[in-house]
Amino acid sequence: MIDLHMHSYYSNDGEFSPSELVKKCADQDITIMSITDHNTVHATDEALKAARTAGIAYLPGIEIDCTYENTNFHMLGYGIRWQARIFDEIEKSVRRQGQTTSFYMLKKTRELCFDVTENDMEKIAADSYWPETWTGEMFAEFLLSQPQYADHPLLQPYRAGGARSDNPYVNFYWDYYSQGKPCYAEMYYPAMEQIIEIIHENGGLAVLAHPHINLKGRWDLLGDIINLGIDGIEAYSSYHSQAQINETLTAARQHGLFVTCGSDFHGKTKPSIGLRQHGCTLPGEQMEKQLKRLLEKVL
Repeated sequence: MIDLHMHSYYSNDGEFSPSELVKKCADQDITIMSITDHNTVHATDEALKAARTAGIAYLPGIEIDCTYENTNFHMLGYGIRWQARIFDEIEKSVRRQGQTTSFYMLKKTRELCFDVTENDMEKIAADSYWPETWTGEMFAEFLLSQPQYADHPLLQPYRAGGARSDNPYVNFYWDYYSQGKPCYAEMYYPAMEQIIEIIHENGGLAVLAHPHINLKGRWDLLGDIINLGIDGIEAYSSYHSQAQINETLTAARQHGLFVTCGSDFHGKTKPSIGLRQHGCTLPGEQMEKQLKRLLEKVL
């Protein structure tokens, strides 16, 4: 079994250490894995060591925020030379912007008539690798834990039995803090073509993550994105319906791209998503054939 998209606590929304993720993969018979943390490669050294001990093939990876046509996307980079300075620079750029955007998100959250303070958010983020970056998931975690908001109408969809309760923290982020939503704080992300170039220059292959999440009805943009030089596409994703998987597979075949499978496992911010939960039912040898260019880096 293969799972090439998961997050450790070096992502600002992940829960587990790299070693804990390796153990979880071993327990679930995952034989090829990659931790693709947001804008950082900090998990790689620990994960490689743990995976080697567990007998799991480990592919160094990262998930980088980027923009195309004024829309935010995630680009996965696999097989990268993770020690390259550019990946530290990407992390530092996001970190530098984190405090400014966090305070803006705090302001907008308070405009929704929630009593949340700087001190409250500092406590929530205290143990994070990104303590200066308060995420929508962190705001959700705080607000949903406050007794005075037990019956607050804005929070009801995210409580048990509510329409958005399957992944309450990240759903709250998507509904209020993602691009175009009331509490969205704009950050500068590099252009997609620049990130593809960085991945290639550092020995990696660029894979478009969960395309149906980011394209959201703008599927016509996929051809233009492919022409930027991506190598693969994450067809099998916990977010994709079977129809969306089939549509992505068709596009990949037409353009000569390999396809990947990734659960996007995070832990508590996405409790309904488990490892291996990416919808790929292909036998292992068929999936490895699909991923030949990528897996040559580890097999």
